[in-house]
Amino acid sequence: MKRYFNFIFLILLSVQLSFAQETVLSRPQEPIKPYPYISEDVVFSNENANISLSGTLAYPKDVTNVPVVILISGSGPQDRNEELLGHKPFLVLSDYLTKNGIAVLRYDERGVGESEGNFGIATTLDFASDVRSAIDYLKTRKDINSSKMGLIGHSEGGLISFMLAAENDDVAFLVSMAGPGMRGDSLLQMQRKAVFKANGASDAAIEQNEILLIKLQDIVVNYSTEDIVKNIDSIAKDILPAPLCDNIDAKKGLVGQLMMLSAPWFSYFMTYDPTDALKKITCPVFAINGEKDVQVDAIVNLQRIKLFVESNGNKNVTTKLYPDLNHLFQHCTTGSPDEYSQIEETISPEVLKDISDFILTQTE
Repeated sequence: MKRYFNFIFLILLSVQLSFAQETVLSRPQEPIKPYPYISEDVVFSNENANISLSGTLAYPKDVTNVPVVILISGSGPQDRNEELLGHKPFLVLSDYLTKNGIAVLRYDERGVGESEGNFGIATTLDFASDVRSAIDYLKTRKDINSSKMGLIGHSEGGLISFMLAAENDDVAFLVSMAGPGMRGDSLLQMQRKAVFKANGASDAAIEQNEILLIKLQDIVVNYSTEDIVKNIDSIAKDILPAPLCDNIDAKKGLVGQLMMLSAPWFSYFMTYDPTDALKKITCPVFAINGEKDVQVDAIVNLQRIKLFVESNGNKNVTTKLYPDLNHLFQHCTTGSPDEYSQIEETISPEVLKDISDFILTQTE
């Protein structure tokens, strides 16, 4: 029975994961206080959304006119450290960059941690408006150089960085860490198949999963959320394998998946295509992916990013494919999300150095 429940769950593995971690493992890259730089708690406002966002601005001591980056996290409710599965990627990245003379702003997403707002009703476009507010805030700081301000986006955060760079001259450069270069529904289809393959699923199981997803999407189109809950027994009989039709936990899981499909974020993400935004980007771009990334296909998305950004004459576009790295830029075996929490490394040191070197080169 557990096999079927996991089968249902995996269809909506989007760009980030939130499995519970059962074992506390060593995280040797996480910095230990006191830090050799200033780490300041800050609050800035998104006036259009009428919310305040809380974060941390880290910057070198006794240095002015430093470049600054905003870290933009991937999908799912993320705090300022982008904490997931026992890792704190943005804390590690911020620490490395600040030690190398780059100021870093990272923040809790709306409705997460100390930030105001309702995460559950927000779309990628709403999260982009929060980044726009972060840009406006940094322009008020006199201790950093806002003319050397860039964006680093991970996964969906990469998508958001494309949106902002396309419309905002204040963005001097951007780094896309596994950012999608294709429409959301196509991305998620590739993702589902790659995750299943990494977990040893057969081609027949992958095809069965796609058929199931089509059924779920039809239900979302034809039922309101209230009707889904009211008619879950009949829906379960149509969707779930016979042994699970009357299983309470399985039906609860099915309701959860249908609610996720009905959410504003999912609807927007499925239909958003970054192609137009990519074609408008004129600032330097560094787009990177792990070769074993099963959530955002490395080759396809890097090729699209380079192709569309360069189509407007922007030749300052660098892409890099890292062998043996996964979606979190960890050294891995299969790339499966099941490995994320078991790997002690949070981010490959090579990736950290490359990002830092790119920023310093663009802002020297």
